[in-house]
Amino acid sequence: MMKKIPILLIYSRIILGIIIGIIAYLKIEYYPIWISILMITGLLTDVFDGIIARKLNISTESLRIWDSNVDLFFWLITIASIFYLNTDFVIANVFWIMSIITLEVLAYIISYLKFKRTIATHSILAKFWTLLLLIFLIDLCLNSSSIYPFIFCVALGIISRIEIILIIITLKKWAADVPTLLVVAKINKGVPIKKHKIFNG
Repeated sequence: MMKKIPILLIYSRIILGIIIGIIAYLKIEYYPIWISILMITGLLTDVFDGIIARKLNISTESLRIWDSNVDLFFWLITIASIFYLNTDFVIANVFWIMSIITLEVLAYIISYLKFKRTIATHSILAKFWTLLLLIFLIDLCLNSSSIYPFIFCVALGIISRIEIILIIITLKKWAADVPTLLVVAKINKGVPIKKHKIFNG
């Protein structure tokens, strides 16, 4: 039963994402608070599914890929929902928003063209960006505006997407859980790399 916990936590983000979408569409009373709580819950499930999977020694390649795909689904619905509720902000900042979206899509295209597989790098910069994304989205959801959280989110978002693209381009073979671009040379040589217990599998 314990070994099913990471999978259940991953699946829970699909449900959380759908609930966020419904709340945003219906504009349920106190929706900014509810959406913020559900976003935090989603991030916590993402953190703990990996930690528990590693503790139980079931952090397989397929599980990491599934985790990445569910993360993408969760954040796409969440971001779309909050942007739907704050269209004026989106229009005013469409260039920067589209810059990150373009880099994200480009990373997936390059990965599919080169390896015929989806991304599962789980880089450390991407982890920190997810945290900044959460802070920005909560700020926007609660205040219908965001300045510094948005600026920091955009900056690290661009940097982390570029790193992921460079990791994919530089890797000789597809690999999951690549902490930084700096270790790709070791991975290509088959040298074991040190991974953080919290950030990488």
